[in-house]
Formats: sequence, C-alpha cells, structure tokens
Amino acid sequence: MQTNSDFKQFENLNDEQLPVAKQKLHDWTHFAGLYAAEHVAATEFVIGATFVALGAKTMDILLGLLIGNVLAVLSWTFITSPIAVDTRLSLYTYLNKIAGDSMTKLYNWANVVIFSVISAAMITVSSTAVRFAFDIPAQLNWYPTNFWFILIVLAVGIFVVSIALYGFNAVAEFSGICAPWLFVMFTSGAMVLLPALSLDVLAKTLPSGWNDFISLGNQSIWTGINSDGEAGIGLVEVIGFAWAANTITHFGLIDMALLRFAKKKSYGLATSTGMMFGHYVAWIAAGIMGAGAAVILGKSIVALDPGDVAYYALGWSGFVIVIVAGWTTAITNLYRAGLAAQAIFNKHSRKKTTIIVGLVTVIIACFPFVFSQMLPLLTYAGLLVVPVGAIVFAEHQIFPRIGYTRYWSSYRQLTFSTPAVASWGLGLVFGFGLNALNVISFYYLFIPTWIFTILLYTLLAAKYGAKQKYTQEEEQEKERHENILKYQEYKASLEEQPLKDTSGLTKIIKLVAYAALGVTLFLAGIVLFGSKDENEYVANRETFYQYAFICTLIYFITAYVALRRSKST
Repeated sequence: MQTNSDFKQFENLNDEQLPVAKQKLHDWTHFAGLYAAEHVAATEFVIGATFVALGAKTMDILLGLLIGNVLAVLSWTFITSPIAVDTRLSLYTYLNKIAGDSMTKLYNWANVVIFSVISAAMITVSSTAVRFAFDIPAQLNWYPTNFWFILIVLAVGIFVVSIALYGFNAVAEFSGICAPWLFVMFTSGAMVLLPALSLDVLAKTLPSGWNDFISLGNQSIWTGINSDGEAGIGLVEVIGFAWAANTITHFGLIDMALLRFAKKKSYGLATSTGMMFGHYVAWIAAGIMGAGAAVILGKSIVALDPGDVAYYALGWSGFVIVIVAGWTTAITNLYRAGLAAQAIFNKHSRKKTTIIVGLVTVIIACFPFVFSQMLPLLTYAGLLVVPVGAIVFAEHQIFPRIGYTRYWSSYRQLTFSTPAVASWGLGLVFGFGLNALNVISFYYLFIPTWIFTILLYTLLAAKYGAKQKYTQEEEQEKERHENILKYQEYKASLEEQPLKDTSGLTKIIKLVAYAALGVTLFLAGIVLFGSKDENEYVANRETFYQYAFICTLIYFITAYVALRRSKST
C-alpha cells in the first residue's frame, strides 16, 4: 500500500504540470458544449459583416463555409486530439519536454499576449451591448472616450476572470449552459430579420423558394462586390477563411489544453458543434441579421456594431446574446492565457497567474482597438504558432515512425533546443515571406509553413541527437510515467466520488429549460412564416422581442438551478 510519502516528487508540482488524471476525464458532451459556446461568439456578428465587406457570393458562402469548417473539424480530430489524448498534457507543458525552457518560455509569453488580447476583445464586444442599453456613445477611437464605458468593461471583465479562475470544469459547465441558448438565438435572429430583407428586395415577407433566397442573398447580403466596389473573394478564399480561422488551436495545437481531458481521441469530432453551429450557421445568420438591421436603420452593414445588430434582431435578448457570446469566448481564452502564464511561472498556481493575466486583460479591454483589429490578430496569431505546432507534431507523431527518439532534447538535458528555436524562426520567415511575396492566398499560408517546419525540424533534430538511442533515459521516463499514474490513483482514492442527480424534479427543471428554447424558436418561426404583410411582420416581431426575452430569463434560471442540483448530490 503506497502512501503520501512515496510520491513526494509529485507533491510540489501543480496539477497543470502533470498529465490529466483518469478520474478527471470527460465525456464528449463536455466538449460539444464547450466548443459550441466558444465558437458561437460575439465575433460572429463581426465576421458575418466581414464576408459582406469582402464581397463573397451567396453560393460561395453556403458551400465554402461548409467545406472549410469540415476541414477544421478534421484538423482537430486527426492532428490535435491524438497528441492531447496520448500525452494528457497542455501544449505549454509538453513543449518544455521537447524544446527546453528557453523556447518554451518565449512561446508561452507569445501565447499569454495572444490569448489575453483575444479575451480582451471579447470583453470589449460584450461591453458594446451594455453600452447600447445605457445609451453610451459608440467607442470608435482606439482609446476609450467615456468613463461609464470603462466601468462597464471592468464589470464584464471581473465576471470573466472569476469564471476562468475555477478551471476547466467551470469553463465547461458555463459553456454547456450557454451553448444551446446561443444556437437558438442566432438561428432565431436570422429568422426574425429575413422578412425585413425580403420586403426590401422582393417586396414580400418570405422568399418563395431556393432561387428566391439565392437572389435575395446576392442582391442584399453576399453580393459578390466588396466594400471598395470591386469583385470580391471566391469559393477558394471562403474555404480557406473558414479553415484558417482556428489554425492557432488545431494546427497550432493550442487546444491540447482542452482536449487532454477527452476520454477518447475521437472526441475531436465534438468540435463540429462549434464549427457547424458557430462558424457555419452563426456566420450565415449574422450576415442575414446584419443586412436586416442595416435595412431597418438605413445604414451599411459594416457601419454597425454587434449591439446594433443584436438589438434589431432579438430585442432585449440581443443584449444578452452579445454579452454571453463575448463571455464564453473570453473565458476560454483567458483560461488558455492563464495556463501559458502558469507554465512560465511554474512555482505559482494557475489561479494566481490567471488573476494577474486577467487584470492586464481587463485593462487592455478598455481600449476598443483590440476589437476593431480582431480579424488581423487571429490570422497573424495563427501563422505565428503554426510552426510550433509543426515541431510538436513532428516529434510526437513522426519521430517514432522513422526511428528517431522522442524527447531526445530532454534526455540530453538541453535547456536550449537549437533545432526547435531555429525551426520556429525560419518557419516564421518562410510563412511571412510567402505572404510578402503574395505567392498564395493568405488564408492557406499555414499549410506550406507547417510542412516546411516539420521537414526542417526533422533534419536539424537528426543532426543534434534525435537519431541516437537513449535506452536508459527512456526507461526512466517510462518508470516516472507509471509512478505518476500510481500517484494519481492514490489521490483519487482519497477523494469522494460525486453522485449523479437522477431525481424527477431535476429532469422537470431541465425540461422547462429546453421548452423555453423551443418556444423561442416557435415564435421566430411565426415571424418568418406567419407574416403575410409588413404590418403583420412588425407586430409578430414585437411579440417575439417580448416573449423571447422572457424565455431567455426562464432558460438561464432553470438551466442554472438544474446544474446546481446536479452538483449538490
């Protein structure tokens, strides 16, 4: 019988520095909710308008987004998830084993900055809804121009930091509550504003069929003409946009931090909830909502902020959707930033590093430029981290297959891995060089950059010792891993196992929550299909605004009560 004294070498390590324990793994439903909530976000309002500004055509949007998002799901499933499940480590911790302290700290600093800024942008987006509700002027400069806006950002930011502090479980639970409601509201918003577009273009409240819908889209939403009045992007660019939007998390392997908790590698497919609902349905819905709001307000879609679009699509529920959608993405990214910071300052807990990073994030969020520059940030951040993902992929997946030694740098006790640092640097030069030369579309730069870095790192690692055998070190590594498993089993034996709540009352409460969502969709359906003329449409839309907000309150109250009951048993 092993005791606490047998595992002293692990007692001083934070849980984040060890593989995820077996008892902390999650079923696919956790990841389905997590990804659905993260990727049905407030940025979808922005990206929906972006496709309009870029001049995409309707059929290119419908087909291109489908193909691109399927490719993204497959990238998570076959690139990120297998490494995450094999190692049970976050990228930040795993990278230290193969690249040494120096590169890992440099890379983690880059991730702290990237994810803090992304989280800050989401906090700013959430604050636009509150700004709209209190009639605070739009923040159009790079700096804040209203004291009350700053107070709103601080309040929203404190909530985001508070949730992120509690770790993966809290993030997953919060996302699990928000995801179904977000999907329903984005879908409902498109249904509510489609008649406004149809009246403007077709002089009737509902397109007669598929050809009518395509005609409506081509004339009022995705016209094929960009904001400069020139021919816009085509099918290939739309596919690339959708695929590349999350390269930072799948090809870049950042989502090892989330998928390390998955019971099976196949749970990478759960990302399809985020891609199909968030980056397909929500992007299309956001385009329809934006165009509809633009018709009602008599403005260009690119001149509207998320608060404007959401209000005219969903009424008071629109304020809630912008706030919640911003929260869900901000919380997940702040969690990632906290992990990266904890990997740098490994003597401190993740909670402490998350608090510090969170405070900086909230300050950044007070400056609206982070929101206005969101899309360039995502694309360049993806290209920045893809070479590192390639290095890890090569070491984990390719080296064992060609007879090289995984973790060779760690076995040689190198604190600075020349092959890793050189490959990352030259990978960046290669990728941004292709961009400067305009060799291929920017959206596809991550593919040749990833392949180039894999080949380069494999060649350099061979020269620096990866081809050598480290039999003794590998045995020690195997023994350490086995001891970690025993340590985690010992810790699990001391913990009380939570009981699942299967009471009838909880089931009824959950039923009420989902019934509220069903009523919301039903009301949106009445607006879309039950409005014979403009007067009836306006009346139905006002009815939807009123009762959809009541259903929103009912849903969140009952969903939260059901969650608390399940945790209290």
